[in-house]
Amino acid sequence: MLLFKLASRQRFGINVFKVQEVIQCPPLTQIPNSHSVICGVAHLRGKTIPVLDLSMAIGMRPLSREEGCYVIVTEYNRSIQGFLVGSVDRIINIGWEQVKAPPTGAGRESYLTAVTEVEGELIEVIDVEKVMKEVIGGREEAAAETIDQEVSGKNDHVLVVDDSSVARNQVKRVCEQIGIECTVLKDGLEAWEHLSQLVADGIKIQERYAMIISDVEMPRMDGYTLATKIKADPAMRDIYLILHTSLSGVFNTAMVQKVGANEFLAKFDPDSLLAAIQKQLRSHHAL
Repeated sequence: MLLFKLASRQRFGINVFKVQEVIQCPPLTQIPNSHSVICGVAHLRGKTIPVLDLSMAIGMRPLSREEGCYVIVTEYNRSIQGFLVGSVDRIINIGWEQVKAPPTGAGRESYLTAVTEVEGELIEVIDVEKVMKEVIGGREEAAAETIDQEVSGKNDHVLVVDDSSVARNQVKRVCEQIGIECTVLKDGLEAWEHLSQLVADGIKIQERYAMIISDVEMPRMDGYTLATKIKADPAMRDIYLILHTSLSGVFNTAMVQKVGANEFLAKFDPDSLLAAIQKQLRSHHAL
């Protein structure tokens, strides 16, 4: 996790696997009529990327680019963007079991997806997917022509596991387009306890759910660990499991194969998600 500060002494964290580089804030070109959070665009190695004031995006005071700010260049959901931050601290190694769900409350906490503790200090992990949706937007539903009426409206049920409320709702909306009911849970541990209870109650997982769609980065238990535990359990291993994540690259492809997940999808392309769901529903209905 890369630690950084915004407009206060509070430290925040971001998964280092999403970080391409950290640079001092370069000259930015203003974009007319752009969202107030977008500081401008930077030209880096032949590419033009938007730079967002992360402090302003979560309701804190805007950062001054004259105070030696930095830009964290990241890849989320197959797009590259920069986040303007006040300063960059260091990289720490921490397990997802040490990361907890954020406390309930108002204000900035609505932009938190997790918290952890480092040297007695609370580190806040920002829900970047929420920030990106509010600032950049994007299509929320799959194209009507991609809907397969033969698998639509058959009362199927899907388990959705994600710590981001925005991501959970995105998946739910796509499922609702073809009449699928969703049970939504906030992290891998909650999902594992739920599935274990179903097995203890004598309920067959594949009869309850057509598939599981799980995020990878989650507090308490990440998606890789959840997938490993599910595929190691004889009562659960046959359930179709999609890992749906803003992480991308060869690293994740290798991990998906290692943990035994059935499919890897990069967030958030509603057409690709719907295609993957419908493909599995056809197989599920054939059983």
